[in-house]
Amino acid sequence: MNPASPTEPGATPAPPEGPRRPGDPEGLEGPVDAPGGAPVGRRIVLGMLGLGAAGVAAAPLLQRGVDALAQRDPTGLSEALPAGGGFRYYSVTASVRPRSARTYRLRVDGLVDRPRTYTLADLGAQPQTRIVRDVQCVTGWRVPETPFEGVRLSRLLDAAGVRPEARAVRFTCFDGAYSESLTLEQARRDDVLVALSMRDRPLGHEHGGPVRLYVAPMYFYKSAKWLSRITVTDHVHPGYWEERGYDVDAWVGRSNGRDDAPTA
Repeated sequence: MNPASPTEPGATPAPPEGPRRPGDPEGLEGPVDAPGGAPVGRRIVLGMLGLGAAGVAAAPLLQRGVDALAQRDPTGLSEALPAGGGFRYYSVTASVRPRSARTYRLRVDGLVDRPRTYTLADLGAQPQTRIVRDVQCVTGWRVPETPFEGVRLSRLLDAAGVRPEARAVRFTCFDGAYSESLTLEQARRDDVLVALSMRDRPLGHEHGGPVRLYVAPMYFYKSAKWLSRITVTDHVHPGYWEERGYDVDAWVGRSNGRDDAPTA
């Protein structure tokens, strides 16, 4: 969801199958279904943001319209506009059913010797690592100095016993659509977490909770929301937005044509 979804204002027009430049799991993350089943894409939102001075002059009217839309908008489009705290909420599916602490499960499998399924309590009982970095979306928005806390992904991989032929890790999500991947070397970095909290609170559903991936040095679309499965593989499987033209390696400031982007 939430999907790794980046697209930047002024980007090349998206091809018919989807945007070329997604945002991220917290950002403008792709099309959702309108009431009649027609896709509603990020380009609509970006068009409003691209009005420039005219858009600023029309801000009061737009705000009233957004307030009214938020009361009845089944597409979630109104949630793609800037929200409190600097984050923008969106999903690549029309809706995502929440998982509770009782029902949540995270499966670790693939090219490992000891596959395992974790409950939220299991993950919470592991040693926790806290990282404070800027959250940077490829669309341009940024939330500075944002604390995330969780289990280092490398710890779960070590517990599973990664096999010698393994080269990458694939992440899938309980929204049923979103996916992401890292090389095994990237996945073992100390700043890659299976995150359970953000801003010193348990991850809420809108932020991809109860558990999400957090890849601190990369654009936020790599930090897949609603994480449900970690599969060790023999090659990198491009993620949701990467299949639609975005970079597989999404280092902040060194990928996706954003050499001038702030570093996280």
